[in-house]
Amino acid sequence: MAILGWGSLIWKPGNLHISGRWQTDGPFLPIEFARISKDGKLTLVLYLGTKPVQTLWALSAYEDLNQAKKNLREREGTSMESIGYLSILENDSNCRAVPQVLDYIRQWAVAKGLNAVIWTDLPANFKEITKTELNAENITAYLSSLIGASREKAIEYIKKAPSQVETKLRRKIEIAIDA
Repeated sequence: MAILGWGSLIWKPGNLHISGRWQTDGPFLPIEFARISKDGKLTLVLYLGTKPVQTLWALSAYEDLNQAKKNLREREGTSMESIGYLSILENDSNCRAVPQVLDYIRQWAVAKGLNAVIWTDLPANFKEITKTELNAENITAYLSSLIGASREKAIEYIKKAPSQVETKLRRKIEIAIDA
């Protein structure tokens, strides 16, 4: 069973139990800095309409799908509804943020010989929170509005995101925060 990652799970796994190391040949999925977390960080999430980037993956230390989902939920501090999953064996899934990715994840999982895949399935919320369109200019304005520790954490997240997760807006955001 695989866990997909594209953000802080990679460099800050916390209590996430994986077997082995993160692999760099995950499925290509539409990912963007499109979610503002509770602490103000701008985070990577599935985002329909952006270019697909190659995600990372690791094997879960759990063999039971429900235990693996519970472990990811605890790490993410979210609800079970926000844990995406695809069970090849049971032909069951949950993907609310961008349901269109399920076919890509299924094809990748079958090619890898996996029985199940889980991921964080939080929706984008940048537009709802900022009342602006998701683009580099508005993201930069949002980041500029943060102060102190909130700003530092937001910038740390962007800079520590795996380099292969080169989203459509990432380079522009990095240039703006380094200016």
